[in-house]
Amino acid sequence: MSIVALSDALDGGAFGGKAVQLAAALRAGLPVPGGFALSCQAVEAVASGDVELLGTLAGECTLDRPHAVRSSAVGEDSEAASFAGAHLTVLGACGLAAIAVAVRQVHASGVDPSTRVYREQLGLDDASPMAVVVQQLVDADVAGVLFTRNPVTGAAERVIEASWGLGEAVVSGAVTPDHYVLDESGVLQQMVPGEKDVALRRTEHGTVEVAVPAHLVSTPCLGAPELAGLNQLALACDTVFGSSEHDIEFAFRAGKLFLLQRRAITGG
Repeated sequence: MSIVALSDALDGGAFGGKAVQLAAALRAGLPVPGGFALSCQAVEAVASGDVELLGTLAGECTLDRPHAVRSSAVGEDSEAASFAGAHLTVLGACGLAAIAVAVRQVHASGVDPSTRVYREQLGLDDASPMAVVVQQLVDADVAGVLFTRNPVTGAAERVIEASWGLGEAVVSGAVTPDHYVLDESGVLQQMVPGEKDVALRRTEHGTVEVAVPAHLVSTPCLGAPELAGLNQLALACDTVFGSSEHDIEFAFRAGKLFLLQRRAITGG
């Protein structure tokens, strides 16, 4: 089958690394937003304008709500190569036509020149089949990234960076996020407030950058309950993935924590 519920995307050769990681997390009961996965074959068909397949896509999910359309290339989010930021993510796609356009955009990002350079640096094939994950968009109050090993020093500690709004503001470098360091037991060791002067927010026309109220620019966006929740999520990932090395993208909405992506920490 070319299109499956995200929890059923178990074949990395068909649905790519990101989908397989999220499927494992969903099956284990971790708080992953629901959605579906398009195989490499399905993505190629959508990119070529396959109307019949688009009709199948419409029958798989309620599409009249905002979605995040993410790359899931074969080999992406693997133990050897993360491809973090190398491929496109489209946020806020709503409706069949918009999701189809987003799938085509993600497909095209797989042959972007910068992606080719990344592959060359890692000694990988020039191109890799592109699958796609389509998830319900979490309209985040706060979002960010969590590393369970310090990506700079290699120390065994939890490093968290977070900001207001959707997490792409942190990933893209649009803001200087809050910076938190926890020890392996989850005890806060360091907190450095960022300069979070803009937030990426969803609108009916897509996502836009909006100014953050002045009193929130330097106010920490995560408190003790959120940090404790992230520590517990990291521990849960230890069990699910049989490793303590995680690069996690997360979001909070109305106090609820969501796991958006999980990949192994790699050198590339």
